[in-house]
Amino acid sequence: MRTVTARTAARAATRTLGPALALALGLAALAGCGIRGTAVPVDAGSAPSRATCVVRSGAQSLPPSGSVALSVQLVCGSQLLPVPRVMALPESTPEDALAVAQALLEELRRAPSSPEADAGFSTDVPLRLSVSGPRKDDPAGTLRLSRAPEELPPLAVAQLACTFTGTAAAGGKAAVVLGGPGDEAPKRFACTDEVRTRPETVRGTAV
Repeated sequence: MRTVTARTAARAATRTLGPALALALGLAALAGCGIRGTAVPVDAGSAPSRATCVVRSGAQSLPPSGSVALSVQLVCGSQLLPVPRVMALPESTPEDALAVAQALLEELRRAPSSPEADAGFSTDVPLRLSVSGPRKDDPAGTLRLSRAPEELPPLAVAQLACTFTGTAAAGGKAAVVLGGPGDEAPKRFACTDEVRTRPETVRGTAV
């Protein structure tokens, strides 16, 4: 029988413990860096939003002759913010409620320009939506939409209310009376600070 020397035994032990020793040293290095291994996925949250809600300087041109500059309310960061738009209005009817409402609605239906989209703006107003004047028995200043306000996305109703109010479309008032194509009575929609910051809360009240 061959006798195992102390030197041979030490070499064998070194070969056996080598991988284990390397693993132990690796774990110690991680612990020293403050990194702890885990088998549970970590939710770091959603990526930060790139929306600035500010249209870059110079993106808006001066209104040409025969047109006016008015603001429309677009959606950015889950709230409503005014964005200037240049639109044409008949010179003879600059204060005509229906003419102003139609011009503003046309701008709300239009997709945001590239600078506006880059800043994070969008619109929820349907492309095929139209507006007409009051019926015989409607309250004064009523605007009739081609779809009932209750059938529109809440953000769209908030955009309409906050875009129309304060202009000739609403008679300069802080609320606008909107109805649909059916026989339902029109309702008054106000543009409050809450509606601007939380447009999904917009509600109509009886006239």
